[in-house]
Amino acid sequence: QVQLVESGGGLVHAGGSLKLSCAASGRTFSSYNMGWFRQAPGKERDFVARINWSGGSTYYAYSVKGRFTISRDNAKNTVYLQMNSLEPEDTAVYYCAVHKGFDYTVVADYDYWGQGTQVTVSS
Repeated sequence: QVQLVESGGGLVHAGGSLKLSCAASGRTFSSYNMGWFRQAPGKERDFVARINWSGGSTYYAYSVKGRFTISRDNAKNTVYLQMNSLEPEDTAVYYCAVHKGFDYTVVADYDYWGQGTQVTVSS
């Protein structure tokens, strides 16, 4: 069993930055591939970014590529999402999760979701 706790969300103006954190329990965090998703009101949960167990491989949704950076610190059992040049369209609840499937872009291939952290970007 893995427990994930996201933090770092908040209200920011367009063009601003936020850094989200996802703290994981358990001794096997360093073996997990991790991902970030987001869900805006009335919309489906969408893939944002994914990082492999070592941090050596990352993938991003087209909409955030070049603006967001996913990273991890296995010594701290934490994965991060640095978000720059934020846009009102980035407003959503952001979730981290453990990637256990084959397709890193689909919700069904993830397990052990956190409770989410709200990000609101004002125009």
